[in-house]
Amino acid sequence: MSDTHLNGIIRAFESNKPAYTAFAKLDKQTAIEMSDAPYDGIVFEMEHNPYDVSALGDALQYMLNRKQIAESGSVAARVTPIARIPANGVEMNQAFAKQVLDRGAYGVVWPHVATVEQAYNAVASCRYARPKNAPLYEPKGVRGDGPATAARYWGLSVPEYYKKADVWPLAPHGEILVGLMCESTEAIENLDDILSSVPGIGFILIGEGDLSQQLGHPREYEHPVVLDAMRQIVETCHKHKVVVGNPHTTAKNHQRLLEEGYRFLMAAAQRSYGVVGTAREMAGY
Repeated sequence: MSDTHLNGIIRAFESNKPAYTAFAKLDKQTAIEMSDAPYDGIVFEMEHNPYDVSALGDALQYMLNRKQIAESGSVAARVTPIARIPANGVEMNQAFAKQVLDRGAYGVVWPHVATVEQAYNAVASCRYARPKNAPLYEPKGVRGDGPATAARYWGLSVPEYYKKADVWPLAPHGEILVGLMCESTEAIENLDDILSSVPGIGFILIGEGDLSQQLGHPREYEHPVVLDAMRQIVETCHKHKVVVGNPHTTAKNHQRLLEEGYRFLMAAAQRSYGVVGTAREMAGY
């Protein structure tokens, strides 16, 4: 196995570069077009779109480009696929995380996480169980064991997959990203405790849509009240050295986002190629 991360988003983070990503629909044509797009990763949308793990499995396969595989010598998709699952809620949703990871996704974005308990569950749901005396035992893994499809997708044997199928940065060799969406005033109030208490969080993604609704300024992303709430999230993430992301990166705001320290930048899918190219150029790569 190579020591180089398969997960392109993690590679960007470890190189101290922003990761450029986009939302994607669960259909084969979108997956094909996104397979060689100028992104580090894509997020398959399964919260507001139908939750369909069969369609996700198909989309993951269409992300694989034979020419790119032959030239790179790695079967990892050039653009790393992760998935946003339905909202965390009281059900805790371990099963949704397990199913997308079992298909081969390299990470899970959890909407509406607002408490330490919900954050702990999100990380635990992406980890396999291990003995209590094992290193990095917490958060205690609760992911059910069914690795065959994911191992095949990653191009690994099952034992190799087990070694890499842990959460980054808690496990430095881990390939799985846990992203938590901070999209309520309760989440902002609890964010310091969440980041202090729960290891293994790969990034915090601000949910500007829901947050702006609660603040009384729906989708007014440049409103001072919304910007101030976002500033609080960014400052808390920086305090804990956790990557913070923005899901509405545009040609208008991407320079400001880079200057404010956002490192997980999301844009609309195909329509945003120019935005991503400009942002990469301004970031120096």
